[in-house]
Amino acid sequence: MKIISRAIRTTYWRPGDDYRKFILNAVSRELQNGDIVALSEKALSVAEGRVVDESKARPSILARILTTFWMRAVWGYLLGRLCGLKKANIARLRTYPLCEGARHKQVCLEYAGLLQTLLPFSEGGIDTTNLPYSLASLPLESPSRLAEEIRRAIVDQLGKLVAVVIVDSDKTYSCRGFHFASRRTDINGIVELGPIAYMLGRVLRWKARSTPLAWAGSKASPGFALRIAGLANSARGYGAGRTTWEMAARFGVGLADVDWQMLEQVDHRPIVVLRPS
Repeated sequence: MKIISRAIRTTYWRPGDDYRKFILNAVSRELQNGDIVALSEKALSVAEGRVVDESKARPSILARILTTFWMRAVWGYLLGRLCGLKKANIARLRTYPLCEGARHKQVCLEYAGLLQTLLPFSEGGIDTTNLPYSLASLPLESPSRLAEEIRRAIVDQLGKLVAVVIVDSDKTYSCRGFHFASRRTDINGIVELGPIAYMLGRVLRWKARSTPLAWAGSKASPGFALRIAGLANSARGYGAGRTTWEMAARFGVGLADVDWQMLEQVDHRPIVVLRPS
């Protein structure tokens, strides 16, 4: 099946923004019956105010150990190579910031738990990219409920019968019809294995695609949902950068010095309309 995708540019969504209005206005002239509307979890989380200021975190002894030993030594010199991380990312792990890093790991411990905190990036869906200062976005509480609410709004106000999928750029790894994600997802048939999925998937070079978190409006197999998530993520791009380091380098500032105005200068495409044919 051929699938056409179109990413839609919008303004940068800040906490408290009426993202339902933004979505309806953005897709009002785009949609046809049978389309699939893919939405960025990051953008939805920020608009819903699911953000935390990591500068206020007080690192525990465990958070400091994870920063100095686990991130710098284990990931920087062992796991990073085994998992085939890029040289630039390995270098960043070896010089993982002690102060900001410990605060970030403390936030991950509190909101995602120890196993997720063992991941090198985007622990449990907690993400600091495309956010200003020391803010981090938290995963959505109920992506399935939100996907259904947005689908109903599109049906009621635009009269279009569509499916809605919420997507995270974190990867799900597939092998012989089995699918393993490093974080929780509401898609049946995708199994959460935490850091094990991430490490096995990368070491064994399993097929990696962005993770669909929820699907509303039609039935979709896990394989098809993963295909849609991968196409949506490719069409959307990476905003200000794939990582916090890339984002800061783009603006020529420190890791915690990116502000709202800088981010608003970047093209943001939190919505992708996909049309199977």
